[in-house]
Amino acid sequence: MRRSLFIVVILLAQFISNAQVFNCNVDVIAPALQSNPANNEIISSLKNAIVEYVNYGYTWTNDKFEKGEQIDVSFQLKIDTKQGDNFTGTLQITSQRPVFNSDYNTLLFNFLDEDVVFTYQRNSPIQYFEGQHVNNLPDIFAFYIYIVLGYDYDSFSFEGGTPYFNKADQIVSICQNGSEPGWKAGDGDNNRFWLIQNLLQPQFASLRKSYYNYHIKGLDKCYQNREECMQSISSSINDLMDIHSSRPSSFNMQLFFNAKSEELIKIYQPSEQGLKLKMFNLLSQLDPQRIKDYNSLKSN
Repeated sequence: MRRSLFIVVILLAQFISNAQVFNCNVDVIAPALQSNPANNEIISSLKNAIVEYVNYGYTWTNDKFEKGEQIDVSFQLKIDTKQGDNFTGTLQITSQRPVFNSDYNTLLFNFLDEDVVFTYQRNSPIQYFEGQHVNNLPDIFAFYIYIVLGYDYDSFSFEGGTPYFNKADQIVSICQNGSEPGWKAGDGDNNRFWLIQNLLQPQFASLRKSYYNYHIKGLDKCYQNREECMQSISSSINDLMDIHSSRPSSFNMQLFFNAKSEELIKIYQPSEQGLKLKMFNLLSQLDPQRIKDYNSLKSN
């Protein structure tokens, strides 16, 4: 009896620990399949299984998260096709964290994975087998959970997310022999393979440094001294020119501005005209695909 009680306590402690890591929002949609009530049941079951998997299915980190420290992450899985237990679709992943001494949350990661292929049976749990490529669905979510953890830790300490990025890299390596798309270099320029490869390559070290300075020396200091905050943010963006010079429009630079473009416009919009024009010129070089958005910085 005592042994059984001890096991229950241990399992409960693990459950609570895992529950403290993420504030997880999951949405599963299937516009083309909703006419069939049976599909709606599968969609509901899949959503619940993903929530359970992310929050309690695995110990993603041994660090303890206090109340209010949880990582806000959202997954939107859009199912395009279904044949039996086989599904294809896309997955939108976003994560954010609070800015120190404020009620503002800053976006850290924002990406749409268009190569989501998996199998799922209704009312089945999602299980992750570390070191094995057994099922694509848990591996895809495990990969992005580690990416989200890595970006979060990178925003608090310089290259603090490396252990989690290494975990994501291990998943990519293990999935190389799988038939599903998105894991290999030849599957496209903007996929899971290149996401993690670029994160860990020395050529992109200055991007991770800028990412750290942007948050710790920039946003997190705005409550103390807005002028110093703005200088740090401007400096961190300017440092990205090194990468732009050697790897213009690289995938991970696009990811940075996917998360930060709207925020940067809001930050610099109230600034004096000279600074706004300077930032417009800089941002339009670094992120030319959003030059129309940055045009608002040229207006008085």
